[in-house]
Amino acid sequence: MTSTDVVLGTYKASRNSTIQQPATPTRRPSAVRKNLHVTGHGWGFRHPHRTEQTTDEWKDRYAVRAGIEGTIHQAVAVTGIRHSRYTSLPKTHLAHVFAATAVNLIRLDAWWTGNPLDRDRTSHLTRLGLTLTT
Repeated sequence: MTSTDVVLGTYKASRNSTIQQPATPTRRPSAVRKNLHVTGHGWGFRHPHRTEQTTDEWKDRYAVRAGIEGTIHQAVAVTGIRHSRYTSLPKTHLAHVFAATAVNLIRLDAWWTGNPLDRDRTSHLTRLGLTLTT
């Protein structure tokens, strides 16, 4: 067999017929290399989007989105809303209503007592500096 010969594989299409087709070469998946990035187009795509992010209109839209994502994160962290205990839709809905009520009560308590929900953020470098000075 020469390198120009086509290797055929056979398989049965039905009981009485056999179809031959070109066989695909077998390779290990690790031996196949793919170039997954396109060179030269990254900066041209990102640059207009980054300049758009400096506008006040974009910052206002993002502030709304950040507030919604913060609420979802708080509901997941406090009530574990991502996993439901129940399989029926009415019980799951009731669990979500209770979780939303719990988040609202936590926020009302924080407002009435004057305790902010977010804690002060201190970077690791600052904490390290504070421990070295004491």
